[in-house]
Amino acid sequence: MTDLLLHRPLMPYRLSCSIALGAAWVLCAGGVSSALAQTSPSPQPNPQPSAQPSPPPAAAATGPRVAVPAAAAAPRTADYILAVVNTELVTNNELQARLARIREDAARSNATLPPPTDLRKQVLDVLIDERVQVTNARDSGLKVDDGELDRAVANVAVQNQLTMDQLLARLKQQGIAYATFRNNVRDQLLIERVREREVGQRIKISAEEVDAFLDKRRSAAGAGAQLNVAQVLVTVPEGAAEAEVAVRRARAEAAFTRIKGGESFEAVAREVSEDGNRAQGGVIGLRPADRLPDVFVEVVKPLKPGDVSPTLLRSGAGFHVIKLLERREAGGIAITQTHARHILLRVSAQLSQEAAVRRLADFKRQIQSGSKSFEQVARENSEDGSAQQGGDLGWASPGNYVPEFEEALNALPLNGMSEPVVSRFGVHLIQVLERRQASLDMKQAREQARNVLREQKFEGAYLDWIRDLRGRAYIEMREPPQS
Repeated sequence: MTDLLLHRPLMPYRLSCSIALGAAWVLCAGGVSSALAQTSPSPQPNPQPSAQPSPPPAAAATGPRVAVPAAAAAPRTADYILAVVNTELVTNNELQARLARIREDAARSNATLPPPTDLRKQVLDVLIDERVQVTNARDSGLKVDDGELDRAVANVAVQNQLTMDQLLARLKQQGIAYATFRNNVRDQLLIERVREREVGQRIKISAEEVDAFLDKRRSAAGAGAQLNVAQVLVTVPEGAAEAEVAVRRARAEAAFTRIKGGESFEAVAREVSEDGNRAQGGVIGLRPADRLPDVFVEVVKPLKPGDVSPTLLRSGAGFHVIKLLERREAGGIAITQTHARHILLRVSAQLSQEAAVRRLADFKRQIQSGSKSFEQVARENSEDGSAQQGGDLGWASPGNYVPEFEEALNALPLNGMSEPVVSRFGVHLIQVLERRQASLDMKQAREQARNVLREQKFEGAYLDWIRDLRGRAYIEMREPPQS
């Protein structure tokens, strides 16, 4: 199962890091962590509080889930501290590097940026959010063992197409100590783990919300439960005298008593019932609830399969003894599952979103021309756990993928291949291999509903969590030095 899946309470995002050339930070799937090492020794923050924490700006909505890469090689100027966040520092050089990268990306894509003052404030707020998360993760009590850290560092080298020796040489060239680099990767692992745990704990899904979700799906599908009901019917002619009604009631009550006493429902029905299903032991057969009399549907609502109604049912046709044989919850359970594969490129300091789109478009041309197979391109280039399987994601039900991915997936015909699709994880090339109809039992349907509802609530819960972290953090803003 890949990190596109939403089976989160809550699965950690897979760490996927790239070295930012010329900048001491590491970009990962869920966010950015600035390196602690500066070009000169970092001054320690004053431990005494001063300024109150500032409220998070609108730009914080991007947060670490949509990281803004730093510039590849920003020119260095005299550095100074812009903000103290708990025990961490945000410096001017880091802010300028981040701004330079944003402007480069905007120029390539012809995007419109906010006015310089607004942009600077938004990016500074994002950097502060990152520091708040780093310090919170370190204080969480969670640990990352050395084996896990070694694997994450090795993954950084692989994704940058470097050997470990080349990675060490690149870090040395940038003036980044290997120990600092490892600590940054450790911080990222902690941030992702804490984020998933703490945001997940904020998301509450009630049984009523699940019921409402399933009811809505049933209504959209135009289907309800299917019921298989058996009956013993003693008819009452229209306009019958009271004496005749009493006789027929007594016959129905006698049949009811025999069944309650342990006799076979089917045998009593064959002997007594006066309906067209008498030869079948009174079995009406499986049919949608809306094709049964409303009184039947109401009387079997509290029954479990195999139960007999606790009293006689009186209808316009006569007296009934009702038995529920089977109930199939149809709406919301009959689903279309999709078997797909994808190639994922993660946006990083070395690969902008625009560049990732171009690369995937080129991959698509190679696959369509027959020069390479989808599996081969996925194994060589995809940056998630499905790469070794040629990008194969297996069978998935509605709601298993993040919305932006699933929307593109659902629009594809069989064997169709998408244009590059942007999601929170990066940029994808998607191909649909098969589709099939499947039926979920009620437990599976309710769990699927919880997954979809959890994803719908995730963004709001994440932003609330960031606001709470900022509210508890020590944040001291510093003025630039006077020249």
